[in-house]
Amino acid sequence: MQGSVSARPFPRTWLSWFADLVLAAMVSGPLAAPFLAASGQPILVQISDIIYFMGQQVCPQPDMGVALAGDHIAAVCMRCYGTIFGLIGMRWLYQRDRGQSAYWLDQYGLVGFGLTFALCMVYPAELAMQGFDWWPMDNVRMTLFGAIAGLGLGAYIMPIFHGYPTED
Repeated sequence: MQGSVSARPFPRTWLSWFADLVLAAMVSGPLAAPFLAASGQPILVQISDIIYFMGQQVCPQPDMGVALAGDHIAAVCMRCYGTIFGLIGMRWLYQRDRGQSAYWLDQYGLVGFGLTFALCMVYPAELAMQGFDWWPMDNVRMTLFGAIAGLGLGAYIMPIFHGYPTED
């Protein structure tokens, strides 16, 4: 493995661990909420209520979540979950190349931030287009547009959150 980027593990910072913990919560929470609510157990239902409350605070259309456990839906819509898919993909890519590729947008300064902003704006653009008759609500389309926003955001923030110390 000589010459490989992943030949030697680098120490991780507390920010990297915390960012991964938040990403894990964002992945598991919306999916776990319907199953916790369907269980009927008082403590689990209270936990699901907290997750649903959090989903209502961040998702513009939480009532459009996919039904997972009977009539209980995911805590966020598929556009939000698509954004999480994009972030997961970029986290995986960052783990593989540790920010060495040209597509990590933080290295381009203000231009990279502008491109990140433009990519993230496909999320509200798709949400706005749902108001027109010619753009119907479709979970696959919502997921795709959310994933584009997540990829753009991840391409900017992953090097910031998971930057590895330089070799001496």
